[in-house]
Amino acid sequence: MISLDCDDLFSTWRQQARWLLSHQVDPSRVSWAAQDLFGSDEALPEHPGPFQARIPAELIPLLESAACYRGDQRWSLLYEVLWRVSHGDRTAMLAGDTLGSELHRRLKQVSREAHHLHAFVRFVARPASAIDAASQPEFVAWHEPAHDILASASQHFIGRMGRHRWLIATPRDGVYYDGECLIHERRCPLEWQQMAQGAEDPHGDLWLAYYSHIFNPARLNPKVMQGHLPARFWKNLPEGPLIPALITQARTGKQRDGQASEVAAMRGKKIKANRP
Repeated sequence: MISLDCDDLFSTWRQQARWLLSHQVDPSRVSWAAQDLFGSDEALPEHPGPFQARIPAELIPLLESAACYRGDQRWSLLYEVLWRVSHGDRTAMLAGDTLGSELHRRLKQVSREAHHLHAFVRFVARPASAIDAASQPEFVAWHEPAHDILASASQHFIGRMGRHRWLIATPRDGVYYDGECLIHERRCPLEWQQMAQGAEDPHGDLWLAYYSHIFNPARLNPKVMQGHLPARFWKNLPEGPLIPALITQARTGKQRDGQASEVAAMRGKKIKANRP
């Protein structure tokens, strides 16, 4: 067994996979596990092998996107797909294949996590007094993604935030946009994490009042809501602490008569009857 470590970098894994493929090393002989109990001291060949694989151009972007998935066999599965495709079996790329089905499941999870970043990141404006230099962020946010999507998915905010400087910190990595370039740190600096987690929104109370007012108990479907807004994100959203109480109120009566009481409190118009 050849045990490898790509440091969770697709570029490193790609170089290793290319080397293995050139020597026709079967996927069963390779492991990218951090601690493989069944690993051996078998070394990676020093020189490239004679085999030259032909890989379809559309496969590399699929593998690169799937590489963002955190889970078991993260890198081994990619090499198995690459192995089969390089040997003429392109069904490994298709959702109808057993291996391809897992590949596409991971692609879907990664895509969904990128959507969660776009939907649930809440930037907080830092007070001018806290910004000591022009190189510091004006807006900060804290997010906890399940997969490694921050570097690619955060490109979305460059157009949304204009020339403002902003920062997104996570437990693993972080990104900072200085108004011109997006800087990605694979190990999020502690200073960034503290800055993002300690930020206080000066308009927080106004937002909570607005959210409570627009919450419609008559249309509540907790299962559907958690499908679109997973509970794991609630703790990092300013409106998160309100959600359990609003759900409880809806279940204990407001779901039935919440709208009726709102309508009853509205002032109506007097209509004059036309007499013959």
